[in-house]
Amino acid sequence: MYIKRILLIIVLAGLVAGGIFAYNVYGAIFNPNTVFNNDEASIYIGSEDTFEDVKNSLEPLLEDMDTFVQIANKKGYSSNIKAGKYSIRKGMNNNDIVNSLRSKNIPVKVAFNNQERLANLAGRIASQIEPDSLTLLNAFQDEEFLRENGFNSETQMTMYIPNSYEFFWNTSATKFRDRMLKEYHRFWNDDRRGKAKALNLDPAEVVSLAAIVHKETAKIDERPRVAGLYLNRIRKGMLLQADPTVIYAMKKHQNNFDLVIKRVLYADLELDSPYNTYKYRGVPPGPITMPDISAVDAVLNAEKHDYIYMVANVENFGYHKFAKTGAQHNQNKVQYIRWINSQNINR
Repeated sequence: MYIKRILLIIVLAGLVAGGIFAYNVYGAIFNPNTVFNNDEASIYIGSEDTFEDVKNSLEPLLEDMDTFVQIANKKGYSSNIKAGKYSIRKGMNNNDIVNSLRSKNIPVKVAFNNQERLANLAGRIASQIEPDSLTLLNAFQDEEFLRENGFNSETQMTMYIPNSYEFFWNTSATKFRDRMLKEYHRFWNDDRRGKAKALNLDPAEVVSLAAIVHKETAKIDERPRVAGLYLNRIRKGMLLQADPTVIYAMKKHQNNFDLVIKRVLYADLELDSPYNTYKYRGVPPGPITMPDISAVDAVLNAEKHDYIYMVANVENFGYHKFAKTGAQHNQNKVQYIRWINSQNINR
């Protein structure tokens, strides 16, 4: 009888211990383990990060790090982490957290527009995905890549079509660049290439002209008319005489793209630069900015008219007054000069 009692006590103790163990295991796996108040939190895991880095990122978000580590070890995650952006929802348990970190890399929206240089583009992209700006810039400027794909140091920026794209946060610099090349070819479909050919321009020249149109007017509805004006000048063999190209030439010449120029002076027109369209005919050798798609399509679908002159319309700011003759233009110009002088805009 005594032995039976001992055995019963041992069995009961084992059951209790087992129950406690099972309860703890269940709790470690299935009990909520978050402490943040928002509906969800995001963490970014770099390509070179270790499990310690992951723990450091999770530290402010989890209630019990020890149980998370326990489950991460059991599920093999701690030795097989994956880079990317991941989301943890409020009230998730350790099992769900590990599953999310292991298999639910979330795409991010990458957007860019109107950069004047690839260095600016690299900085913009670096703020949205993992690679730093220098790594991105080196990938963008890789000479072999440019040569193999028909670009050079002047036209390289034409490959990047301003828009919003989906990427994984841990996309490498070269994979980002290669995706942009695919987007470039998708953009320059047979229809757009056909329209460019009808204008006797190649895609790089269209983008370079579109960059001027973009700088000349922010009014999307006016861009086809401005584009038509410059195409008229090209057909007549005239200089484009676009002030934004002079401003860009000055920035490039001084290597100062923070330079602010509100008024182009006659002396500025003498700057010897292939980007100065007061001295060199045709479109510049590359774009003076990264034009919007609307500006590119404005060139490809330019308004047909006889205008060859324009000046800012001080009666309707943002728009321009257009003229077919020099005499008409000079009349329009008088009003603009009078206004700009009244504003004391001297540079």
